[in-house]
Amino acid sequence: MKTPISCAWLTLFFLFPLGVAAEQPSGYDAARWDPIHFQPQIAEASDEQCLACHAEIIERRPLRESPAGVKASDTLAWYQTTPTYEGPQETFHRRHLVTDLAQELMDLRCNTCHQGSDPREEAPYPPVRGKTDFALRKSVNPDTCLMCHGQFDYKIMNMPGDWNEFGHMFQDNCLICHASIRTTRHQVNFLKPEAIEAEAKDSAEACYGCHGGRSWYRIAYPYPRHDWPGMPKAKPEWAEDRPKQSAARFFEGTDTAAK
Repeated sequence: MKTPISCAWLTLFFLFPLGVAAEQPSGYDAARWDPIHFQPQIAEASDEQCLACHAEIIERRPLRESPAGVKASDTLAWYQTTPTYEGPQETFHRRHLVTDLAQELMDLRCNTCHQGSDPREEAPYPPVRGKTDFALRKSVNPDTCLMCHGQFDYKIMNMPGDWNEFGHMFQDNCLICHASIRTTRHQVNFLKPEAIEAEAKDSAEACYGCHGGRSWYRIAYPYPRHDWPGMPKAKPEWAEDRPKQSAARFFEGTDTAAK
């Protein structure tokens, strides 16, 4: 006796015929959960992939005039007070990616700072009580920012105070000392070491700009202590816990890493 095919199976067969691919999800939620926003894909994402959806971070410009009527051309933003910055006011992302200084000395990419975010860990709205370890959306590890926006660590250099106040003791020239001390530097894939060294010969501001001159924090970044030619064998106390190499993701692709 043959077993009849149930109506349910016939319905499924006609509604979902074999060989027809399921429709790809689309819309905001599909984009939000796209694998490119998570590890490991975001680590390999190109700027072109990111800007395909987030082009507004490059296209957006500061207001020409504030709601109170103050013109941008008549005021100075804090970053415009630094000697190495030239030009009109710019947005945060443009200052890090496309301005003249960014193009000359930096090689930052979107995923230099953005290493992915998990919507399940974002602070919900409305807020909930009890759980306090949520992150804000698109969070960035502050240690990444601290590398270029920390305080000038004058104490480990045996200086009496900040470079702004005591740089004249060294002829306002960082290379008075650093021509022979810690000479293996800037070997990371988000900077252009040769360009930085060339600029440092003309002005100490090229150095101080990232080593205290644009500080957002009240602490200094504990930079790795790379070996350099003629490096003393004795290690100072402050360097005991310092790594000897940059984090792998910043080290990859550099000339030093290739050796």
